[in-house]
Amino acid sequence: MPLFDTLQHIEEGNPVVNQYLATLSLEKVSDAGLVYELAVDWLLEQRHSENNYKTYRSELTTFLHWCFEKEQIEPKLLTRRIMHRYLSFCQAPDPALIAYYNVPQFIDSKEWEARLPNPAWRPFLGKRRDGAALPYQLSTPALKTKLAVLSAFFQFLIQEEYMDRNPALLLQRSAGHGVTGDDEPVQAFTELQWSFVMQAAEQLAIQMPERHERTLFLICLMYGCYLRISEVAARPGFSPVMGQFRQERHSGVWGYYIPRSKGGKSRTVAVSGALLEALKRYRHVLGLTPLPAPGEMTPLFVRHKAAGHGREQGEINANLGIRQLRELINEVIHHGAQLAEEGGLQQDAAEMRSLTAHAIRHTGITHDININRRPLSHVQADAGHDSIDTTSRYLHTRQSERHESARDKPLDHLIIAR
Repeated sequence: MPLFDTLQHIEEGNPVVNQYLATLSLEKVSDAGLVYELAVDWLLEQRHSENNYKTYRSELTTFLHWCFEKEQIEPKLLTRRIMHRYLSFCQAPDPALIAYYNVPQFIDSKEWEARLPNPAWRPFLGKRRDGAALPYQLSTPALKTKLAVLSAFFQFLIQEEYMDRNPALLLQRSAGHGVTGDDEPVQAFTELQWSFVMQAAEQLAIQMPERHERTLFLICLMYGCYLRISEVAARPGFSPVMGQFRQERHSGVWGYYIPRSKGGKSRTVAVSGALLEALKRYRHVLGLTPLPAPGEMTPLFVRHKAAGHGREQGEINANLGIRQLRELINEVIHHGAQLAEEGGLQQDAAEMRSLTAHAIRHTGITHDININRRPLSHVQADAGHDSIDTTSRYLHTRQSERHESARDKPLDHLIIAR
């Protein structure tokens, strides 16, 4: 089934696709809804090139069909060996998946008054001669294009911390395609840049409290607990609630409980006193008690007006999804960049505009290790890292900061005593 509509319609959501993903998430691949949301975000980054968008969405549809229906595997579990099976699938697809003429992936239905996936669409396009179907062939350039598209998508998923490795890149290297490159550096705000982000969130909350008190708490929560956006956003099978803030009975300390995150694991993140105060402020605006009661089911981040489309059409008290939360965060980041620019810090402003919502997680981890001096093992547990090696990556500071700290170090610490 086609998954991604044209650029003009993709952000509207599609009830048929949403229902399909919800069923997949419950019955076959638990991450199907999350992967789809991430795929849409990645595709939207190609909005300035319609040709790229068309190529990428077709490849992603084919790939996700194979993951969800054929292999029934979460993309983050893919290895080079499993990816070889995907290439074999593409080189000799099921005849039922081959079409011999182009049709649109989505069509307007007068009966349903909506856009629907086109049942005549197929992911592979074959050829005929004299009315007879020719054996399907995938050219070497087409195969390389598939790997290149998937490699770029996987790199995006790594940056979003959904995946740990890029199996397409491993295939390209093993095939001698000349692909090189190291892991991307951790992208985080500097201490100064983050101060501008917080100033921006505070300003917006004062100027438009009905909209941005929610945004201010979102920023505080993601930084204070270094959360992935998928851990605070609604998706099929998960809706975050206030009751995830829990107080330990014996010690009285508070934590934010994440029932299922990357790798299917649960964890509880320590909540600071400052974040607890931010929670009280947010709940006061919502007309709630200062702190959540055990098991409280109040949605964490609700819509301020009824949803216009998708699974929650017509609902008001529905949790916000990944895309809506990302838009709120980007609004704050760009406002913070504007404040930096007004202060004469053009370079900082430019860097801030290049960072995404996920950089907030990196920033929280980096600041806790390098500024707050929290033990690596504590940060590792709160971040949900499987290995201390992953957490140790955040010990690396920016080149300018390393140069600054090295400027005055002596070659002989006892020279003063001589």
